[in-house]
Amino acid sequence: MTEPITVLLADDQALLRSAFRVLVDSEPDMRVVAEAADGDRAVELARAHVPDVVLMDIRMPGTDGLAATRTICSDPALAAVRVVMLTTFEVDEYVVQSLRAGASGFLGKGAEPDELLAAIRIAAAGEALLSPAATKGLIAKFLAQGEPADRPARPATRLDALTGREREVLAQVAGGLSNDEIGERLTVSPLTVKTHVNRAMAKLGARDRAQLVVIAYESGLVRPRTD
Repeated sequence: MTEPITVLLADDQALLRSAFRVLVDSEPDMRVVAEAADGDRAVELARAHVPDVVLMDIRMPGTDGLAATRTICSDPALAAVRVVMLTTFEVDEYVVQSLRAGASGFLGKGAEPDELLAAIRIAAAGEALLSPAATKGLIAKFLAQGEPADRPARPATRLDALTGREREVLAQVAGGLSNDEIGERLTVSPLTVKTHVNRAMAKLGARDRAQLVVIAYESGLVRPRTD
């Protein structure tokens, strides 16, 4: 029998955590292993349980979800942990900062129960929780504002390690396309696309597709749409 997906809930609202726990534990293929009300506790419990997925609220007292995500995603011992950010607002500047910090995607707190469960499964499978609309809208909008003053921009030369085909695939990933869709567009098999994606991730030091999207925009390979 396949082991269930383990989930850590991090949110300062006890009622919301309780609702999430009931929902997650009702599924036969997943279970909640711990709950945290602030970022410090989330990091502590992530290290204690090494869950498959952390549902992380962005705004919490003390150490917020953004700082906690940075800590979790930079810890080699937690390399297999995937963080999904929970936000009250679908368009949230902190979401992009979270993706830069290593989060695998984001989900609005107003999402339907089925969407939340799907998000957990997608993240656990190592995929990016980024729809084409989110990629072209939220991410493009905030990356277009430029890097913070205390953070140097990523040089385009970072992509020099990629082959022409890998760059082409990266551009399609940044458009929010799935492996099947990219394969159809480039007339190659989805398995070939997956191979190119994995090689690009290794060369660029990206944890997952979400970080590939951010790198593609930051390096200028893909330009945000203005319409």
